[in-house]
Amino acid sequence: MWKEFKAFAMKGNVIDLAIAVVIGGAFGKIVTSLVNDLLMPAIGVLMGGISFADLKYVISPASGDVAEVAVLYGAFIQSIVDFLIVAFSVFLFVKLLAARKKKEEEAPAPPAEPPKDLVLLEEIRDLLKETLR
Repeated sequence: MWKEFKAFAMKGNVIDLAIAVVIGGAFGKIVTSLVNDLLMPAIGVLMGGISFADLKYVISPASGDVAEVAVLYGAFIQSIVDFLIVAFSVFLFVKLLAARKKKEEEAPAPPAEPPKDLVLLEEIRDLLKETLR
C-alpha cells in the first residue's frame, strides 16, 4: 500500500497540483491586498469618501459587555471584488493556454518517413525507368 501511495504522490500531476495550490494561495493574497489597499479606497473616494470596510447594518448595538451584532456587507462587497478579479485572472490564463494548445494542434505535423522497403522499391522503379530509356 505504501508503494502505491508513493507512486501516486510522485506522479507529475499531483506535484503540479500542489505547486498550483501554493501559487494560487499566494496569488489570492496579492489580489486581496490589491482590492483592500488600492481598489476599494479609490472606489470609496469616487463614491464620496465611503470606506467599504466600515459599511455594515447594525442589528443590535453594543451595550455594556455585549458586543455589537452587525451584518458587515462592506466586507462582503470586498470579497466579491476579490473573487471577480481572481476568476477573471483564471479565465484569462485558461484562455491563453487554450489558444496556445490550439496553435500547437494547428501546426502541421512533419510528414512521416516512408518505410524502408517502400523507399527501396521506389529506387528500383526509378533505376528501371532510366535503363529502359
